[in-house]
Amino acid sequence: MDNSPQILTSATYRRFVLGAQGLWPARRWAGKDGTAQAIRAAEAVQVDPVAVVAQSHDIALWGRVRGYSPQLLQELVYSERQFFDYGSTLLIYPIEEFPYWHRRMLRRQQRPAMVEYFEANAALLEQVRAEIRARGPLRSRDLQGEKVYRYRSTKDSGVAMYNLWLTGELTIHSRIGRDRVYDFTDKLIPKKWLSTAAKEETDAFFLHKALAQHGLSTRREFTRILKALNEHTPGDEEIQAKIDDLLNEDTLRAAQLEGSRETLYYLPDSQPLLDELSAGRVPAEWALLEDKQEEVIFLAPLEFVSARGRAKGIFQFEYTWEIYKPAHTRVYGPYTLPMLYGDRLVGRMDAKLDRPNRTLIVNGLWLEEGFHADAAYQAAFERGLAHFARFLGAERVDKNK
Repeated sequence: MDNSPQILTSATYRRFVLGAQGLWPARRWAGKDGTAQAIRAAEAVQVDPVAVVAQSHDIALWGRVRGYSPQLLQELVYSERQFFDYGSTLLIYPIEEFPYWHRRMLRRQQRPAMVEYFEANAALLEQVRAEIRARGPLRSRDLQGEKVYRYRSTKDSGVAMYNLWLTGELTIHSRIGRDRVYDFTDKLIPKKWLSTAAKEETDAFFLHKALAQHGLSTRREFTRILKALNEHTPGDEEIQAKIDDLLNEDTLRAAQLEGSRETLYYLPDSQPLLDELSAGRVPAEWALLEDKQEEVIFLAPLEFVSARGRAKGIFQFEYTWEIYKPAHTRVYGPYTLPMLYGDRLVGRMDAKLDRPNRTLIVNGLWLEEGFHADAAYQAAFERGLAHFARFLGAERVDKNK
């Protein structure tokens, strides 16, 4: 077949990445069922406990789902078991993916450092298992343990729980506040999904999933994907060989950004969407739930389309979550959220939620150089800010700047 790259405009690039993630042209889901659809469309949602305004995963779903509330997510994950959360970088995944993740859990169990840990702490691990068998679901603070200085826990029993979870023996049963409550995996994961996929099937699944999540992947992103699959850094020849094989098999296609030499890679099943966007149309499957006036969406700090440098490549927008930077080195603020208006990132807002006084405090607001804030934008911003405040339970907004 013809493997020459399809030429895409920057608008098509932005709209495809946003639309595939459920962020353009606007919210197209609602309620609990819509929350489930949104997570599946996004492939995963990253969980983070920091809540200066709200937790990152809740902001991400608010931007996609009309009528979203954190309780809907809790029910989907912990009551209905439609999803599960997993990983040292914690993300929420559809439950039907568990067999593939279980193979990764078993692979993690075989890493030298983990083998050494399990051998050196056999008695402690068995004690943790015995406590859960006898007492039911437990969190780290429910167990006695020796004090340790670890990022994941300050007790050796908590570290043991965490490693049993990483290697698949335990699963998160629920949460009490921000504490994870663990129980045995075979008691929590529905039997339909309690299995381990074959290696070849697993590798193909994770390649497809990563490409679908990116929508359009740069070569650097493709390299990261291969590294995650192979647990090593592929050389240039290996990367090119893999790309050539996938292109020849038509399990991968190439595009090029107009006026750029950068090649972007995408899945063949995305072709109809790209064709519609290239023709200036909104794909029918991205139809809005209902006609609503446009509003600015505040993106989560860990939003996939803008975090970790992606905003620069897609939107020419420099974004860093500055919460972990020393105060004197911050350019904007600790909880600065990119502002999505239509298909562009037009500015950022630093904010915090004063919960006792039910007030959303806007510490700073910065628009991108060259962006013209006309009356339509101003109205969209005010609608978005009011909607965001209602979602947060704030009764008033205090604009310091």
